[in-house]
Amino acid sequence: MKAPRIAYVLPTRDRADRLLHTLAQLESLHAHDAHGAQVIIVDNASTIAASRVAGEVPARLPRVFLRQEQNLGAAARNLGVQAADRSVEWIIMLDDDSAPRSLDFLPRLAAQPADVAAVMADIFLPRFRTREAGGLPEVFIGCGVAIRRDVFLHAGGYDHAFNYYAEEYDLAAKLMLNGLRIVFEPAFVVDHLKDAGNRDMNTILARLVRNNGWVMQRYAPAIERRAELREVRSRYRAIARKEDAMRGFAEGLVELRRTIRGQIRRPMRRAMFDRFTGLAAARDALDAAHRTSRFSSAALVAPGKNAGVVRRALEELGVSIVDEPRAERLVVATMSPGPMLDAAFARASDPRVLPPWLIASSMLARRSGDPIAA
Repeated sequence: MKAPRIAYVLPTRDRADRLLHTLAQLESLHAHDAHGAQVIIVDNASTIAASRVAGEVPARLPRVFLRQEQNLGAAARNLGVQAADRSVEWIIMLDDDSAPRSLDFLPRLAAQPADVAAVMADIFLPRFRTREAGGLPEVFIGCGVAIRRDVFLHAGGYDHAFNYYAEEYDLAAKLMLNGLRIVFEPAFVVDHLKDAGNRDMNTILARLVRNNGWVMQRYAPAIERRAELREVRSRYRAIARKEDAMRGFAEGLVELRRTIRGQIRRPMRRAMFDRFTGLAAARDALDAAHRTSRFSSAALVAPGKNAGVVRRALEELGVSIVDEPRAERLVVATMSPGPMLDAAFARASDPRVLPPWLIASSMLARRSGDPIAA
């Protein structure tokens, strides 16, 4: 099967060293020669133009530079997609500090059914020997995802109002509402050289609480909307306390209250919303495990994003939630793929461990040891 034509789109702003490293990584993937890939760099108003910086890495792949006079945030990706050659089928979304390890994923893209709009990568953080946090079984992360160019443009791309954080949730929801699916591909491996420093946690928390609130206001079914908004407030209040960023949380909450009525409602039907939150995936995995080997008790371990979804799926099966020593099964309590996989592999020696996602269970069964070391 012929590999598809691709374009890499990455926004950048004042991170010359990271951009140079990423360009060098992309240039090192020699199989590009047969696929006509291009690299589109959207410069979000860097002090020194990215086009000047990038000259330090010889260009074998065609490059397009789009210089902006202001920082457009994640919406800069929209300009990159629009600038891609019309023959490009798939856009590979990266950050200026992320790159695929290999091109093994290209045949997987070519084989995707027409209703698959986006293919999520398995994203690693080599500096921390963990995977990237965030996302859900049908919600991708912007630093490592392949999206069909035509469906991206049809959906309108990223909403510029989000700037950064949760913009992927909004786009994923639009794709799903257009009758499309988002899948995870283990062969699509991306390394993200994320820097934990120089992060303004107050700004981050302000955007997280506002943007996640917008997502639930827009897409949650009427019967679920208030509960989901309460969950957003509760989750990010706890994170703000941990990160000493209560000022940012309060600012974001004020902004959410000011803007929430202006969000256009496109509520999902219940079945679609269950896919969106990960509840459908948790039900499938836990029901399959329960039918294979009946268990009446489980402990929730390594709790994270959408832990309540995991608890709900277990309770629907009639499984009691107990302390770990008394539990027949240890269920990883997050629907975020990266942390779920990390927790499952870390506890792989315990036969009781169970990730609430069939893909994670399959990866755990196929591999021995921790793939973080790969």
